[in-house]
Amino acid sequence: MDEAAPDPASVLIDGPWRHRDVSANGTRLHVAELGQGPLVLLLHGFPQFWWAWRHQLVALAAAGYRVVAPDLRGYGASDKPPRGYDAFTLADDVAGLIRALGERDAVLVGQDWGGLASWTAAAVWPRQVRRIAVLGMPHPLRIRHEYAVDPRGQGLAGAHLFGFQLPWSPERQLVAADAARVGGYLRSWGGPGFPTDEEDRRYRAAMRIPGVAHSSLEYHRWVFRSLFRPDGARFAQALRRAVSCPVLHLHGGGDPFLLPDTAQGSGRFVSGPYSWQLLPGVGHFLPEEAPDQVSDILLRWLGAPAP
Repeated sequence: MDEAAPDPASVLIDGPWRHRDVSANGTRLHVAELGQGPLVLLLHGFPQFWWAWRHQLVALAAAGYRVVAPDLRGYGASDKPPRGYDAFTLADDVAGLIRALGERDAVLVGQDWGGLASWTAAAVWPRQVRRIAVLGMPHPLRIRHEYAVDPRGQGLAGAHLFGFQLPWSPERQLVAADAARVGGYLRSWGGPGFPTDEEDRRYRAAMRIPGVAHSSLEYHRWVFRSLFRPDGARFAQALRRAVSCPVLHLHGGGDPFLLPDTAQGSGRFVSGPYSWQLLPGVGHFLPEEAPDQVSDILLRWLGAPAP
């Protein structure tokens, strides 16, 4: 028999950071915050929560940045409203969080869905976004293109997306057997040695917080179903607007979910400075699989003079 569902407070993991709630875009977002200086937002992906950035929180704060890692809406200790799991709302959450933190703009560092949020926010809120660093997330229009033209490659690699479209059954499967499927995603998408026992345990427990499984799948349902709806056409139109801020794009050379070939070519949607780097032997979860390397690359890029 499965254990009782964890409380949202279970993600308030102790460390040098402080935890607090911030109201942004009409939603209460939990954040972990550390350091003083220019604001850097660290945006996690599926199936994780803010803790995915624990290494970079410390490294970037020590280098003189104010670093904030939120739980995206629907995850961890943040609100889990019944709707709002589209890319536009996610970008609005990011822009609202920047304002709620008392800042005019921020650097966005996003992995997976956090990367999609970064691409989108840079396109629709350009004045609020100084730079973006995107990890393990091709430009959304590259993903659309590769699913269409490479069904045996990217299509098969991301085939789970189609199963997520079913009602309710995917939620039950995601939390069954102490969220064993979450551990399966971590192992199959990550590189050698990932996840550790602690990473496996924490992410499986966080998925079992009431509401998280449904909310996290709603993002995937929107990105697929929007292909056939007017909001999807509006999204594609918005993302055709070239990103003008500096972009750092990191991708795992061994990512079996979002393929390196899919990520390459994202620079055509950037009009500002674009830096691409492939990390050999690394899978989908770059901030945890290669924490020191990722932190070093981020710090060099953040320290480079703005063009």
